[in-house]
Amino acid sequence: MTSRERVLAALDHKTPDRVPIDLGGNQTGIHKNAYRNLVAHLGIKDEVRIMDAVQQLAAPCEELLERFHVDTRYIHAGAPSSWTGGIVRAERDGRVWHDLTDEFGVRWSMPEDAPYYMDITLHPLANAKLADIEDFPWPKGDDPTRFAGLRERALRIRNETPYAVVSGISGVVYEICWYMRGLEQWFCDLLTQPEFCAAMLDHTLKFWLDWFRLFLDEVGDVVDVIMIGDDLAGQNGPLFRPDIYRQIVKPRQKRLVQYIRSRTNARIWYHTCGSCMEFIPDLIDNGIQILNPVQVSARNMNPAELKRRFGNQLAFWGGGCDAQHVLSRATPAEVAANVRENMRALMPGGGYVFNNVHNIQGEVPPENIVALFDTAYEFGFYS
Repeated sequence: MTSRERVLAALDHKTPDRVPIDLGGNQTGIHKNAYRNLVAHLGIKDEVRIMDAVQQLAAPCEELLERFHVDTRYIHAGAPSSWTGGIVRAERDGRVWHDLTDEFGVRWSMPEDAPYYMDITLHPLANAKLADIEDFPWPKGDDPTRFAGLRERALRIRNETPYAVVSGISGVVYEICWYMRGLEQWFCDLLTQPEFCAAMLDHTLKFWLDWFRLFLDEVGDVVDVIMIGDDLAGQNGPLFRPDIYRQIVKPRQKRLVQYIRSRTNARIWYHTCGSCMEFIPDLIDNGIQILNPVQVSARNMNPAELKRRFGNQLAFWGGGCDAQHVLSRATPAEVAANVRENMRALMPGGGYVFNNVHNIQGEVPPENIVALFDTAYEFGFYS
């Protein structure tokens, strides 16, 4: 099979020749520090290029992707030409910060003396009232300059390589709201002023409906997998009450998913970390076909049980290794054993694409990363 055939067979719950392997997305990537150590360990010459500033993810080079038998290649839309943002240095509280203000007015910051990730340091609607939402300068999702050159990049992968075409992260209807409001305040809002939350969600939904209208005009016939997502769960369960999700958030997510599915045959994956078992039936009802990252170390996220309950309706993308307790702390042999255990649960009958649980973090030893992917390749053949 070609890589694209392999990925599509797995996502259609058919048995491919081997489990497809993924690396390089916004939720399946590798931190710059781990990448730097990994290419040095493998003797690959490559400079670190940041593909996700907030998470400080490196763009993997082709030589590394081929070394690990990766079956996916990613395409990303950009910011509009009118956006003047970028990373700037600023001094606050006696420290130097690298600040990035996104289109929604959210400021993400990374201290220069601890350059690991960016965290939010400014929520533009932290003190807003309901009337302020309509007056906020919401960005335009359908600015055509976002998609300049996107079709050409997608067609190059489709026509000149054997790989599956996967989109970067998009469709973040829910999380953007708490980015703009502040997490604690947003959770209070869900309980005390749901009409405020609904108004914000309507604006983020409109942004993404407009965004996808142009995105699908450009590459709806080329892209194989579309990545959307909003974190709904934490280590031990839902981050907020599921009944509130079903009343306020779910209808808007479902509208977006159904619109995407009306315009393309691409499979739709949904990203949520944590113990999300309670939300899985809702995601299936929304029209989601793939769940990522399959956080096997969270409560009620046993991979065998997930496969038993939902494996006929949902493909799993991730879940390859316990990223919290094994990948960064164990020996390569222990990493390999954990990979085999999780794959044994998730791979039968197709419906599985291999990746770590979320991004490979900066402190993960290169030997463990090699064990992760080499075991997935060697153990992943079905015959």
